[in-house]
Amino acid sequence: MRLRIWTTLFLVTSAQFAWGQTSGSAKLASAEAAAPEPSANSYAVLGATPEQEALVRAQIRVMQPDVYPLRVLFVPHWKYIDATRTFHLPVPAGYTSALFTHLPSRTTFVDGDRYQNEDWLGYWMAHELGHLASNSTKEEDAEKAAREYRKRLKQSLLAKSR
Repeated sequence: MRLRIWTTLFLVTSAQFAWGQTSGSAKLASAEAAAPEPSANSYAVLGATPEQEALVRAQIRVMQPDVYPLRVLFVPHWKYIDATRTFHLPVPAGYTSALFTHLPSRTTFVDGDRYQNEDWLGYWMAHELGHLASNSTKEEDAEKAAREYRKRLKQSLLAKSR
């Protein structure tokens, strides 16, 4: 019984000292202040060279997609193949892809070993953004949305060349 009394007395006393260490102007964090809402066009580009990251960001900025990816991952070929298996990417026999988008996580994977050039990346990134805009895994739906994105890229290139 004595141990319980001394333990309680110790805890009550130490709690009073702990209260004295807080300032009188302590504010509770509200939900809005704790976690700011990410902007619609904020996304991470991971695994890319600085040039590739700048290129993909510039192209996405020009395309002005309806839905932005949350992540664009440049990965080595072996990791890309592993990701296609993990996400059960439906690729017909005899075909390969160099980019794919996992819709639930809004993550676009780029096979870094198959990366070719600026035009190649723009063409296929438009297609992947088309999947996000249509929220569909159907290639026809993605291509329909990608046409507008590719048109914007082409107009931007023409404006730069003048």
